[in-house]
Amino acid sequence: QVQLVESGGGLVQPGGSLRLSCAASGFSLSTYALRWYRQAPGKARERVASIAPVGDSTYYKDSVKGRFTISRDNAKNTVYLQMNSLKPEDTAVYYCNTFVAPMDYWGKGTLVTVSS
Repeated sequence: QVQLVESGGGLVQPGGSLRLSCAASGFSLSTYALRWYRQAPGKARERVASIAPVGDSTYYKDSVKGRFTISRDNAKNTVYLQMNSLKPEDTAVYYCNTFVAPMDYWGKGTLVTVSS
């Protein structure tokens, strides 16, 4: 059974850092693309970052480039999102996502609040 479980969210001041984790089970994430999405109150869900299964090529939304880093630890079957220089507009529920045919899988999300 494919499961994704996010953790690491919390309250942080502007300029601070957090590292989100997404623990995968039921499949080997080394062979699938993994994506981080976020959804702020009243807004649509948006893709923040992704990492390819081969070669580890990455994608970042323009507004997080240079501040966020996506990475994976295949031994732990976990993907991470290191978030630095956080801004209030980064406040959202963060979700990890993967597609393992024939279904799209999502975690339940972890809340990140950036506020002084």
